[in-house]
Amino acid sequence: MESRATAVNPARIAELGDDAEVFLLDVRRERDYEAWHIDGAYNVPLYDQLLRKDYGGLEAALDEIPSNVPVYVVCVAGITSARAAAFLRDRGYDAASMVGGMRGWGRVHRSYDVEGADGVIQVVRPGTGCLSYLVYDDREAVVVDPSQYVQEYIDVARERELEIIGVIDTHAHADHVSGGRTLAAELAVPYFLHEADGGHLDWYVSVRDGDRIAVGDRFFEVVHTPGHTPGSTSLRFGGVLLSGDTLFIRSVGRPDLEDDDDAAVRQAAGQLFTSLREIADLPDETVVLPGHFSNETARPLVTTLGELRTTNELLVIDSEEAFVERVVESLGETPANYRRIKRVNWGLEPLSEETAQLELGPNNCAAT
Repeated sequence: MESRATAVNPARIAELGDDAEVFLLDVRRERDYEAWHIDGAYNVPLYDQLLRKDYGGLEAALDEIPSNVPVYVVCVAGITSARAAAFLRDRGYDAASMVGGMRGWGRVHRSYDVEGADGVIQVVRPGTGCLSYLVYDDREAVVVDPSQYVQEYIDVARERELEIIGVIDTHAHADHVSGGRTLAAELAVPYFLHEADGGHLDWYVSVRDGDRIAVGDRFFEVVHTPGHTPGSTSLRFGGVLLSGDTLFIRSVGRPDLEDDDDAAVRQAAGQLFTSLREIADLPDETVVLPGHFSNETARPLVTTLGELRTTNELLVIDSEEAFVERVVESLGETPANYRRIKRVNWGLEPLSEETAQLELGPNNCAAT
């Protein structure tokens, strides 16, 4: 009899995409599934039963689970899903447990060359909606907005025979733990951040509007675009704009994560409007690479400023008052644990096994 795999790597699920003939079975509690799940996963909330090794609910749900395709079972950390997968295999299913559960899903990184953006590699975290970049020229590379899993960037650079010479954070992140300082310290290279977002950090290279950061024979131009945070920056690299959390595909960065007082939010939204007006002055053919995505499925995630003028309603609002009202009225749920994440990124709280898990969940950095 053919041996079947009992476990599947989260990265393999990311590779399969939406068209794969597999069935993703999420056995977590319904509220956890509704808050954050893999696109296309089907929820049968059996987590508490499976913890007790009670398989009655799973037995009753067999009619909901197809037997003619592989079944990949998902839970929190891979324990209850392994039990469910074993139960299903005993009944003839081709079932495997996703290694590490949703925690493992949050760690997946995939790299793509960006067509039309020479020298730019986009690193996608499908589980968190985060985008980061390796930008290179003449074998030198700078990493922009890295996740805490810094080995991912070291590995990509090694595969491409690139030397990482610097790390940039476009702002002090509130949705994920930055690997910027960790990566820079490990490689003994500069860590760049706008001074307005430095918090209590004791070492970084402060950048301001108009500064240039060399990469091989090319350079980044720092564009100060406050609003999402006081020190938010976008980075021009020739005809490419890495827009950080200032401008997304269908939205803009939310202005309430620095100070949620109504007056402060409105003031930050006004700054964001001004920043977007500056970006809007760039040529239509400017390639725009944001710091996050929501439910967009294109990989890599890339657009042009001309396209955004037709798809992003917030970018084309020409009244500051109307823009501020629209943004303030449409603010949704804030990123989970964002205050503690900012404390970690500001150097006020150490990175630990506990704080490393704070970022797991849906991305909510967009204003709408």
